[in-house]
Amino acid sequence: MTHDLETYWNRYGEGVKDKEPTEPLTFGWTQYDGHGPGEDLLEQPETTLELGFGRGGNVAYLARKGVRATGVDISGVQCERAREQYGHVPGAHFEQAEVCQYLAAADARFDAIYSVWGALWFTDPERLLPLVRRRLAPGGVLAFSNAPAVPGAYGVQGMYGSGFNGRRLWIYRWAYTPEDWAGILEQHGFVDVDARVLEAPDPENVGTLIVRARASD
Repeated sequence: MTHDLETYWNRYGEGVKDKEPTEPLTFGWTQYDGHGPGEDLLEQPETTLELGFGRGGNVAYLARKGVRATGVDISGVQCERAREQYGHVPGAHFEQAEVCQYLAAADARFDAIYSVWGALWFTDPERLLPLVRRRLAPGGVLAFSNAPAVPGAYGVQGMYGSGFNGRRLWIYRWAYTPEDWAGILEQHGFVDVDARVLEAPDPENVGTLIVRARASD
């Protein structure tokens, strides 16, 4: 049995690598096209860092608007594909690394750090948030989205890849209520926390947890 983040996300990337990116690119936080807020949650930053950029579209979208946009992803498959698709976009940079290692080694500061169904969901916040806080400019924005926690199932949870009939690769994800996320962020020096679940277009469907906070000066 293997807990191998890079192998897990490479396998995930292999499943989506042949899909053509949608043009024109858009920036959204939810799993429903055209639903919910856009890049305005980042408050017009000059520099951004995406934690777990996946296909790379968000990084390219921001770069096309003149932002110095960087993304970090542990998957070499994802990184190679993003560079092929968007490496020509001025201001777009794609780095392959585990996010905590990248943040610990980085010396730059960013106006906004964000994660759209990405690494913020799959990394221990006790390990990740102090590193994010250190790499945010004073007053900088942290924003992220992922699925809401299943009621009554909070904290760290295990998750197998490729259903239950493939190689035994797994990862962990961290799930909390909006109120608990607010408390966790405040404990790590974030202020002006807004954490909520946005309903799906059909309220019977799964909504989206969206969290935004600011680094204290």
